[in-house]
Amino acid sequence: METPGSQTSLHRANLERVVRAVRMAGSLTQAEIARTTGLSAATVSNIVRELKDGGTVEVTPTSAGGRRARSVSLSGSAGIVIGVDFGHTHLRVAVGNLAHQVLAEEAEPLDVDASSAQGFDRAEELVKRLIATTGIGQDKVIGVGLGVPGPIDVESGTLGSTAILPGWTGINPRQELSGRLGVPVYVDNDANLGALGELVWGGGRGVRDLAYIKVASGVGAGLVMGGQIYRGPGGTAGEIGHITLDESGPVCRCGNRGCLETFTAARYVLPLLQSSHGADLTMERVVRMAREGDPGCRRVIADVGRHIGSGVANLCNLLNPSRVVLGGDLAEAGELVLGPIRDSVSRYAIPSAARQLSVLPGALGGRAEVLGALALALSEMGDSTLLDSTAPASAPAFT
Repeated sequence: METPGSQTSLHRANLERVVRAVRMAGSLTQAEIARTTGLSAATVSNIVRELKDGGTVEVTPTSAGGRRARSVSLSGSAGIVIGVDFGHTHLRVAVGNLAHQVLAEEAEPLDVDASSAQGFDRAEELVKRLIATTGIGQDKVIGVGLGVPGPIDVESGTLGSTAILPGWTGINPRQELSGRLGVPVYVDNDANLGALGELVWGGGRGVRDLAYIKVASGVGAGLVMGGQIYRGPGGTAGEIGHITLDESGPVCRCGNRGCLETFTAARYVLPLLQSSHGADLTMERVVRMAREGDPGCRRVIADVGRHIGSGVANLCNLLNPSRVVLGGDLAEAGELVLGPIRDSVSRYAIPSAARQLSVLPGALGGRAEVLGALALALSEMGDSTLLDSTAPASAPAFT
């Protein structure tokens, strides 16, 4: 029996600290593990040896600063996690191992607004098909990260606004997918997962305070504060799309007038160009034509950038992030949209906050949310469960 403060419980806690550090980073050298956990180099060396013997981690030769080192990552056979991203017009699923390697990934068009049942049917089929392609048994799935295009009510677990997904009224996404797959499911909105994806794999690496702005059918922000996603007590932090720009402006789906979303989201922007460019216009096509020099598309993209910059300036004044990462199709416009964003930030943000801010396009493109879903599953899984599931039957008691 372990008692608090005993050598056995202390050793177990140190094992979990090392596993947690490696799990969150994907791979670390032993020196980096020591710095991250605060454990001595000798203790880390002994723990890594024990975890390697138990099949929990893999150790490979590498170099750091020109010197030989050993890279530690979780064992590829220790388990897999699944990322599922529901967009308004697509479904994307990825399978990854615990060493942060993506083993399989696929996307397909899907009208998520139409029916939640149809969406979950397709997600279940795609998840099972991708697992089969990896050759890994479904019993190795440790958890699933799920992204949905709307705020999640923290208390009920349901979507907080039926105006965003009317076909999902009363649906608890976590319970629905968990019941189908038989594994734990962790849910967050797409903007938060985009922020998490960029934080772990993309343009947010090495930054502890950032905002990920996603402009699509709506406008949202994923906020990272102190290295952690900030959701707020009700789960609605980051609803930047509902900052008021013009109280006499167009009526927003939220019921207010002149929200940022009514000047930047695809559903409001595309009609400005449809009379001259056709009714089948998409934001992806607008961005492409803007890059090719179309004057109308370039003007609309620049206007959208200036409006987004006004919202970002408010974020700067309130939260003072060091980086803003722009995601979604709009990010492909590059400086055509980033330049106007920076101009507005310079004009409306407190100078000291504006000087410290960098505005960059996302590095992951349309994959940010599904990779964020993988990162969510990796961050939520229990280290104790992982140790118990990978320890060999003949492993000695921790001492």
